[in-house]
Amino acid sequence: MYTDKVIEAEHLDLIHDVAYDFHGRRMATCSSDQTVKIWDLEDGEWKCTASWKTHNGSVWRVAWAHPEFGQLIATCSFDRTAAVWEEMPGESKDGKKSHWIKRCSLVDSRTSVTDVKFAPRHLGLQLATCSQDGYIRIYEAQDIMSLGSWTKHDDVAPSANLSCSCLSWSSSRVHPPMIAVGCYDSNLPNQPASKEAHVILYEYGQGSRKWMKVEAFSTITETVRDVSFAPNLGRNYHTLAVASKHLYIFSIKPIKKDSVAKASLEVKQLVCFEEYTSKVWRVCWNVTGTILASSGEDGCVKLWKANYLSPWKCIATLKGDGMRLSSVDYMNDHGDKRSKSLYPPLSKNQVPWH
Repeated sequence: MYTDKVIEAEHLDLIHDVAYDFHGRRMATCSSDQTVKIWDLEDGEWKCTASWKTHNGSVWRVAWAHPEFGQLIATCSFDRTAAVWEEMPGESKDGKKSHWIKRCSLVDSRTSVTDVKFAPRHLGLQLATCSQDGYIRIYEAQDIMSLGSWTKHDDVAPSANLSCSCLSWSSSRVHPPMIAVGCYDSNLPNQPASKEAHVILYEYGQGSRKWMKVEAFSTITETVRDVSFAPNLGRNYHTLAVASKHLYIFSIKPIKKDSVAKASLEVKQLVCFEEYTSKVWRVCWNVTGTILASSGEDGCVKLWKANYLSPWKCIATLKGDGMRLSSVDYMNDHGDKRSKSLYPPLSKNQVPWH
């Protein structure tokens, strides 16, 4: 059973990203109006408790750090910077319940910073960014009590012909740290599209202390808009979802060191959903890594799940205006045969929350 609530979107322009904190009771939104808003769940209602201007350009992504390190968020923007913000107690000037202070601004990129993600807790307070210039940069706060100082450990570029659009950390504790990076062509419109792999995996080498390219997904040569590792709860493999022209799900199994195989990873494409013609924009897993949510240009959020036989199927389809479609209706007659809306239509400046 899925319920629907409407949140008054107080942003003045497009909302590019929504992120929940570790406990799922706080939410951050960012927009082209250059602001970030923090929402708290109070008595079953989402209330805006902080709002401030974060950058001098559109804010593409926002991410929460693990609460062990305090109430921290990171943002990235078209203004070529990424920033780390910390919440401080006490009311802000505009009467909000809390205010946020910029602790650090990361200015190494020469182009728009397209994504930012904190590392899993067991890796410490690390931060990864990717940019339109094609570089992935890894930073670490050496002292969590002094968040104004972040050291850049490494920067790598997948290809001279590709720009980076998104990234995701693997949460596995039993495997070496791994980052998946999604890319898009950086060529001019009148130039031919690149046939290079647009999803690339990097692994941290304990001996070299460097991030090394270990795999490239040659089956994906279209623009990749989002990638997401499923939470790893003791599995001996990784599961990666990719949002591109279609929705892809991959299984990535590390090969033992004593194996005679040259490759260090065994990559298997579990599924590619080609029956939906709309492009996929975002993917996100539930806390156990068993249900995948995707959103796309069709204005719908779809939930996917695999059974014990492992075929992935759509178990629910939710429209952005509050209408719920059955997966059967959606697959058989997309756009025509729809169930009746259970909720009133949204008015202007409102966004749905499922």
